[in-house]
Amino acid sequence: MHVRLKAWQTCRPSVNLVFPYLLPVIPSPVAAVVGVGFIGPVHVEALRRLGIRVKGVLGSSEEKSRTAAAALGLERGYADYAELLADKEVSVVHLASPNRLHHSQVLAALSAGMHVVCEKPLGMTSRETSELVAAAARHLGQVCAVNYNVRFYPLALHTRAMVRRGELGDIFHLHGSYVQDWLLYPTDFNWRVLDEEGGKLRAIGDIGTHWLDLMLFITGLEVESVVADLRTVHPDRHRPATGSIETFKGKNAALLGDLEAVPIKTEDCGSVLLRFKGGARGAMTVSQVTAGRKNCIRFEIAGSRRAVAWDSELAQQLWIGERGEPSRLMLSDPSLIDPSVARFASYPGGHNEGFPDTFKQLYREIYEDVRAGRRSQEPLYATFADGHREALLCEAIAESQRRGGWVSLGS
Repeated sequence: MHVRLKAWQTCRPSVNLVFPYLLPVIPSPVAAVVGVGFIGPVHVEALRRLGIRVKGVLGSSEEKSRTAAAALGLERGYADYAELLADKEVSVVHLASPNRLHHSQVLAALSAGMHVVCEKPLGMTSRETSELVAAAARHLGQVCAVNYNVRFYPLALHTRAMVRRGELGDIFHLHGSYVQDWLLYPTDFNWRVLDEEGGKLRAIGDIGTHWLDLMLFITGLEVESVVADLRTVHPDRHRPATGSIETFKGKNAALLGDLEAVPIKTEDCGSVLLRFKGGARGAMTVSQVTAGRKNCIRFEIAGSRRAVAWDSELAQQLWIGERGEPSRLMLSDPSLIDPSVARFASYPGGHNEGFPDTFKQLYREIYEDVRAGRRSQEPLYATFADGHREALLCEAIAESQRRGGWVSLGS
């Protein structure tokens, strides 16, 4: 039986993971992006806004690669991953491919001497992510980043600075949510709903990890244990004859043609309680079936001195709660944001920055290290170690759902 691999699955047959400690300084890095669905073009746009040359893209077939390259005005639509890795002009590869491919594609890119920016999840299991952490340690001259862009909302960065300055005091508890509606109907079908493609956890793995990463990044807390209550609203979904529907694309069931019922094992929604080292508590709700919420991230953090709350649908506002004086709304403005992170707000107050800008600011930070040919000791962007931490959290959450009780990380 012959199995034809999709273009982005093929790569060099041999992988040598040993690479010199430092790479040469790259004053003008060149990027290539793997994945041409929803998020790949977002990478392309953000890179171009920073003046970074994007040479080409790779889709799941040569035809899709060429079509996407033409639509985006890029030089190359690569035939396969091996061709991309062989391009001597490319110094950075962005991986926005299906989750199951991340592990092998990261290893191949590192072996080819490239810097790597990988969409989450870094791997399908903590075993895979631990292998990638080890590989990154053997390639110290290459930047290894995970694309947790939500960190780079200016007021999220400002909140982190407030925590580090002690303005919130001791953190008592935090809570929040990440909710969407793009999988509300049983006719909403995407490769992400299949556990063999996206992983055992879907709402948690796809969007919950963004919320968890953001909270750990802002607060510096470490999760000690979790308890989860997850639900699959649609135990069967209806796949169109054309296969997967692109993420977030509007759909009309009448136009989908013949539909095939497919059993679904991944969750549509759920909640997780968190216990942190030091005594703080947390609660997170995720949903991809909340009508009208297109892409809404919220958090509230309660400290011994004051509280803060933020909502991505009102991303320019940070609520600061006080006990003995009026609470207030802070508007995003580089002249008001903490000086250590003010450079990540590009426009004056009142000129709203949103989702696309977080990618631009994330890549601004990553490419400073790429140009310097070294990694920052404490980068603001997520590293492979952060990606591994998220994999461990997901596995603990999945185990809690299976057991029906609290699970300690690493147990």
